[in-house]
Amino acid sequence: MADVKLTIAGRPYDVHCADGQEAQLIQLASVVDEKVRTMPGGTEVRQLLFAALMLADEAQEARTKVEKTEPQSDSLRAAVALAESREAAARDELKEALAREQAALKELEAARQNAPAAAPSGNSSNDRALLQIADRIETLATKVEQLP
Repeated sequence: MADVKLTIAGRPYDVHCADGQEAQLIQLASVVDEKVRTMPGGTEVRQLLFAALMLADEAQEARTKVEKTEPQSDSLRAAVALAESREAAARDELKEALAREQAALKELEAARQNAPAAAPSGNSSNDRALLQIADRIETLATKVEQLP
């Protein structure tokens, strides 16, 4: 056990505490002393009583705030978890869409290569479709690369 000398409201007090708790006890005593010094007049006992009541009130307010924020914290945690699961699902859908687009592009390229060489390659409708598909694939690839 350790012995600590405290001064509260100008009066010395000898207090015993567990070893290693001296600094904490001195800090707490300074808080009480600060509260007592804000009490004008009255007896020392009355000052200590009001300081103790004020500190108890502050502690109760702090507990009430914690109790009110705990449910909010729980709902925020649930919202974050839901957002993360939706993000993962969206990432998976995006990857699947990209894979489908790439497969479709490969099929179109294979069909184009298998077409007779004598056929004119200036079919603007097919070329536009291929360009649109290529643009969509590039856009999807960029989005996938930006995912965390």
